[in-house]
Order: sequence, then structure tokens, then C-alpha cells
Amino acid sequence: MDAVDLVVIGTGGAAMAAGIEARSRGKSAVLVEHGPLGGTCLNIGCVPSKNLLAAAGRRHRAQVNPFPAVPTGAGDVDMAALTEQKQELIDRLRQLKYADVAEAHGFPVRYGHARFVDEQTLEVDGQPLVAPAYVVATGAAPHIPDLPGLAGVDYVTSTTAMELTRLPESLVVLGGGYVGLEQAQLFAHLGVQVTVVGRFAPHTEPEIAAVLREVFADDGITVVEERGVAVAGSADGIVVTTSGGREAQGQRLLVATGRYADTGDLGLEAAGVTTDERGFVVVDAHQRTTNPRIFAAGDVSRAPQYVYVAAQTGHAAAAGALGAPTTVDYRGLPGVTFTTPQLGSAGLTEEQALARGHACDCRVLGAQDIPRALANRDTRGALKLVIDADTGKVLGVHAVLDGAGDVMLAATYAIKFGLTVDDLADTWAPYLTMSEALRIAAGLFRTDKPTSCCA
Repeated sequence: MDAVDLVVIGTGGAAMAAGIEARSRGKSAVLVEHGPLGGTCLNIGCVPSKNLLAAAGRRHRAQVNPFPAVPTGAGDVDMAALTEQKQELIDRLRQLKYADVAEAHGFPVRYGHARFVDEQTLEVDGQPLVAPAYVVATGAAPHIPDLPGLAGVDYVTSTTAMELTRLPESLVVLGGGYVGLEQAQLFAHLGVQVTVVGRFAPHTEPEIAAVLREVFADDGITVVEERGVAVAGSADGIVVTTSGGREAQGQRLLVATGRYADTGDLGLEAAGVTTDERGFVVVDAHQRTTNPRIFAAGDVSRAPQYVYVAAQTGHAAAAGALGAPTTVDYRGLPGVTFTTPQLGSAGLTEEQALARGHACDCRVLGAQDIPRALANRDTRGALKLVIDADTGKVLGVHAVLDGAGDVMLAATYAIKFGLTVDDLADTWAPYLTMSEALRIAAGLFRTDKPTSCCA
């Protein structure tokens, strides 16, 4: 291969962004991939999970239809066909959003296993591929805890669960973070009896988590908010014993206990690149590692695990590697968990705001006071607004609502550009949209008396 300015290891969101950034600066780049093109988001993350969640949600809504005058129904699930259509979507997007994009921007993809052999040299399947700069963007993989008995049972992860062609009758989900919550509700809405073991929505505002906990109860999902301490096989499947001595039993077990960096056999130690106890690459504000020739981006750099963050860190890493150091602005960073209703957050929680020295003030708006929720005949939801009591500036917005992800876009703008709660209260908000909840919640700081629909 001819001399190249930048070598990027990986082909996910961060890697693609790095390649695009290099080409936009008139530099050459090559991406190296030892698996399927597209990385985590396309192959085993965002795209397949949201596709299956959408399908499961359609079935669930048909079963719990709040409009008895319009009868609906839902039958059994053809899981093999559902998995097949998911794969068709992945294959189509792999071509349109990755292969075609790489070709359009003019950076090739070289297939093989990349490994650093010293601080300056990368090899791909044993062949040198030397460049002035490198970006490591290899993502993260499911973390498998060291639980007694776990290695002896046939468990699945969020990755392998989405390859099932037959639904189990029952499922225990070990872990109550965003992956565990999504997967639990996905399978429950497809007709599986689900039990969740672990802290429930551990990083979510307590008022918001309480609403989602009630929703899970309505969905028939059992939640055991205790740590799993042991796993064993049984005649009926798998049993998880909790720290409180309870037993959760299911035909299958899904492990969703976080993610570790996917840095196995990359030779980072030989390259002089420091990693932390979970394998994540240590970087500075410009995504530079302890080797000044090597940068890291996306999940592998312990950035917040969202594909849009991966893309931004990919651009920053490539820019820094090519001599133009830049940083990522995380102000108002939104996050969405695609449960039903969705969990959304942007900015600081109340606890975080207090820890940073803000004189914090908060209001919680129940969905029973949101016209869109009333029209939908589903008032299971809430929105919490966190502000600085001295300045009135919006510090955080947290919600569990139908369409909370769309609300978070407006919330991000409010936080990033320093809007006050009065700015929100006086902003136009289309009636009977869920985003109107932001304006209504802002109005709670002015009065606790009820208002008319648009007043």
C-alpha cells in the first residue's frame, strides 16, 4: 500500500468520522477492520436493537390499546423472520452508510487483524502498515462478570440475544442499566416472561426511575433490585441467586452488566499506550494517548457510549492526529434509552448540580398535566427540570415520556446556549406535542396553580 497519512483501526462511527475528517483536510487515510464493516452501532448495537424494539413495541401497543372503540390484537411472534428482517436492514445500511460513504470520501478499508509491534509500527495480519499517525477506534464489548457458576451455563449477551430465532418462555436479565432495560422490555413485549436482577436505572433521576418502574410492573416484568451473586443451571433453565437470598429463574439468562473496551491483542502495551483497569484507552482532552502518534476515539476511549459522541470524538482524534488539536464540547449532552416510554436526559442531575456547588432548584411535571399525554390516553410519564436558583439557567432536563428523545434535542440547546427557565416558559411551543412539556415544566417555577391548555 502506498504511504498513508492516517491509519484508523475500526470501521464504526468513530472510525468513519476519523476517515472523513482526514479526507476533508486533504490527507489520505485507510481503515482497518477484522470483523464486519460498520462496528458496534450497525452490527450489534443501535440499529438492530432499535429495529427489534420498534417491532416489539408495535405488538405491545396492539395488546394494551387504550382506545377500546378501536379494537386491535396481536398474535404469536415469528422470531426467525423478525431476526431475518433485522439482518436485511443491517446489510442495507452497511452498504449505504459505510461502504458507499468510504468510497465517496476516498478512503479504503483493509481487512485483517491490526496489532502494534512497537511505538511506531502497526501490522495487519503480520504485514507492516506504517503511518505518521494512528487512531484506535475499536469500540467496546459486553462485560462478563466473574460470578460463581456463570461460566457453566449457556447465557446470552445483548449481542447474541438479538440473534435468537426462537423466543424463550422466560428470561432473567442480569443488569438494570440502559442495555438491560431495553432488552428486558424488548423480550417482554414479544411475549416472554422477564425478570430483571440488579440496580434499576441506576443513573436516572429517582422521580423518573420511579415512573419507569411502574411501567415495568404494568408490563409484567419482575424487578429484583439486588445484586446477582451466583448462577446455576436447573431442570427448568437457569437460576440467579441475589444478594438478598432471592432466586430468579428463567429458561434463558441475558447478561447486561456493562461494557469493557475491545482492545484485546492490539499490542497497546508495546505501543506505549496506557489503558485503565477495564481496558479503556487513556486519552487527554484532544483524544491523544500516552503515545503522541496514537489517538483514540469512541467507546474505546471511555467516552459516553453514544454513536453521536463516537463520531465527534472520531473527528477530534483525526484532527489532533493530523496536527490540529481540537476538543469535544459535552455541554448538554443528551442520552436516550429506548424503553417505552423513552428515558431521556440532558445536562446535570439534581445530585450532580448540588455537587458542583449550584444553588439548585427543581420541578417535576407529571404526564397527567401534558395535553399530548392526555390525548394519547397514557399519562405514565414525567419530566424533571433542574435549574440554578441564582441565575435561572437550565442545568438539566430528565424525562420518561413517549418521544422523550425528541424533547432532549430542545433541552440540549437550552443547556448549551445558557437559556433560563424564563426563556423556556416564554418560548413558542406547538400545542399537543410532547416537546410542549418543556414549556409547561418551566411554568411551574412561576406558579403551582393549574393553567388552561395553552395559557
